[in-house]
Amino acid sequence: MLFSDNFLFTLTSILLGKDRTSRELEFSNMSRRSSRSSTMDQGEFILECKAAYLSMFDSIKEKIESQDSLLEALQQTGRNPSVKILKKYWTNDTDELSFDDFVDICKKEPVTTSDDLMKAFRKIDINGDGYISLEELHKILTSKGEKKSKSEVKKMIDEVDENKDGRLDYKEFCQMVMSTTEESKKMQRKMMERKEKKKRQDIERRGDVSGSQVSVRSAASSVKNQEKSSSHAYIGNGIGTPAGSRKSSLLSIGEGSPPIPAQRKSLLHTASSSDPDDLPRPSPRVKKDKSRQGSVSRAHKLDEPKNLREWTHTKSKGSFFMEDGSLICHQYDFNLPDDSKIWITIQPQKGSRGMDSSPVDTSVFILRDRPDEDGNLLVAFTEHRDSRGKYGVSCDLSAGKYYIMPYTTGCRFKSRKSESGKEAKLVSQDKGGKYVITKSFRKVLEDIFDYSDLDGNGFMSRKEFNLFNIRTSGEEVADEEWQVVEDRIDLEDGEITKAGFLQLNELEAEDSEGDTEDLWTTLVSMGYNKQLVMDQACPFQLDVYTEDCDDAELDVVRVDSYPTYPGDLSFDDIISKSFIKQGEISRVKGMKDLCMYTYTNDGWATLVLDNKSHTRVRVELDCSRSENVTSNHDSLQRTLRVDPGSTVIAYHLMPEDDDRDWQVKCTETIR
Repeated sequence: MLFSDNFLFTLTSILLGKDRTSRELEFSNMSRRSSRSSTMDQGEFILECKAAYLSMFDSIKEKIESQDSLLEALQQTGRNPSVKILKKYWTNDTDELSFDDFVDICKKEPVTTSDDLMKAFRKIDINGDGYISLEELHKILTSKGEKKSKSEVKKMIDEVDENKDGRLDYKEFCQMVMSTTEESKKMQRKMMERKEKKKRQDIERRGDVSGSQVSVRSAASSVKNQEKSSSHAYIGNGIGTPAGSRKSSLLSIGEGSPPIPAQRKSLLHTASSSDPDDLPRPSPRVKKDKSRQGSVSRAHKLDEPKNLREWTHTKSKGSFFMEDGSLICHQYDFNLPDDSKIWITIQPQKGSRGMDSSPVDTSVFILRDRPDEDGNLLVAFTEHRDSRGKYGVSCDLSAGKYYIMPYTTGCRFKSRKSESGKEAKLVSQDKGGKYVITKSFRKVLEDIFDYSDLDGNGFMSRKEFNLFNIRTSGEEVADEEWQVVEDRIDLEDGEITKAGFLQLNELEAEDSEGDTEDLWTTLVSMGYNKQLVMDQACPFQLDVYTEDCDDAELDVVRVDSYPTYPGDLSFDDIISKSFIKQGEISRVKGMKDLCMYTYTNDGWATLVLDNKSHTRVRVELDCSRSENVTSNHDSLQRTLRVDPGSTVIAYHLMPEDDDRDWQVKCTETIR
């Protein structure tokens, strides 16, 4: 008889959590007795904990980052703590737990025994016949923990009901739980041993010497001409207000808050007042006929470090937003306490598509927090990608503070030109006349919640909700407004649940009596059109790995347009300098001091005009003879004015169809 983890963990956790108050003293005493009588020595105990930990994480250096992860890790050791016990170790102030913390918890909490399970089952075996019926089990599973329907409970019983009589022989079940737990522990130990053996083999292959800090690294994953200075720069923290933002914050409340315009009642006011193979460069070559051209193959190769599973990993979700032709995105601070080799990747989240339904290109630029001795802010950026659109970069960083800036060229992620079609219905009235949100709107809100849950723990923290509110209303969440959230909707460990987020929007729909203006403001701010299709936003996944630093911090600090940098430099100024440094140069005929630089990587080509003269020039560029390309502009022909002493990104170009070769052909004329 085999049991799924879902059935075992769900049932044992609920049973052992039932009537926990009366059992705490018994469990405490049992834990001490178990500790005294156990023949397992300290070393064996640590190994068992380590094996369980490594069944979930790649390294014991990784941290447990949610209460759910803590529960799962403890269940891997044969422990089934109640919610109350979990909250003892994962409080409102807990952000993460280390492996050492996990070991300490395992020392304090007892392993679930067969006797524990039998006692729990006997309490719900009403007639004492040794079986649990569908009705008895349904009563438990709908009164404790996650509420389950009768059909769901029946499916669970069917999973273990061999003779199909609709009952569970809990004595046999308990024996199988213990057997399954032991088998799981053996498998965990084998997995750990395989990982450690592979780690030793990797070290031997690299030729590492014990005590040496020198290691041989693959040149394939290094960044061309990368800058390795540890100098740093200041970037201002502007907060942008989206066009068409709400007339007031979603979270404005009555007393002590600014007056709320009569035409807009706040949601929380309502709540409180109512119950790559390397590619040939696709750069145009200098031709006597003034035509520049180059072809590009379709091969891609992203050389991921071979021992990446041993590196420390941190991640965050984020989004690009298109607003009035300008790019807005989540931006990050990256604090690195120790020198380390890093590996950063970015990719659009599943389902993120451009205006032509192709995957949006995403990249990352790493900036210092102050210029180096040569005045450079840019350290490195993602140039290589795999066939699925993931871009990555590897480089060595000195300890310090950096800025991680996501970027997209705009070749596929563009402003919507027009909008047609029937407007989707957001609100309806039930039989009692109450205003409720529609199923289609509810589904979109669930997606918005998932995209706004930046750490991916299934909840929305105050910081995450604050960033959401800034995006949709241009206002931060004040303390008194957050207090309203805590008082009026479902929270778990101080964070908003998905149900609570939906409740906020339901309250707004009810308060507005069917007026959907503010609901549409939220949707438009989050990139949706009138048919509830996301075409002006692109959610992405950012992953940062550090080889030699265990406590690097990735912190999302704003959702905004790109700030101005020291020296009054724009983000385009900084990346243009890098494209010029790594691009191929050709002088524009008739202009001694006007150059065209063509930079290429695995995903796109960029043309940059650099005017070193003392006069403004007008340049007409014609890329219309290019093959299988799309650009960040509406037309492949355009005229640019380039001011004296300035640079301009003339075009970003990339394949229109990723499955075909593409070719860039461009000519320029001085006007």
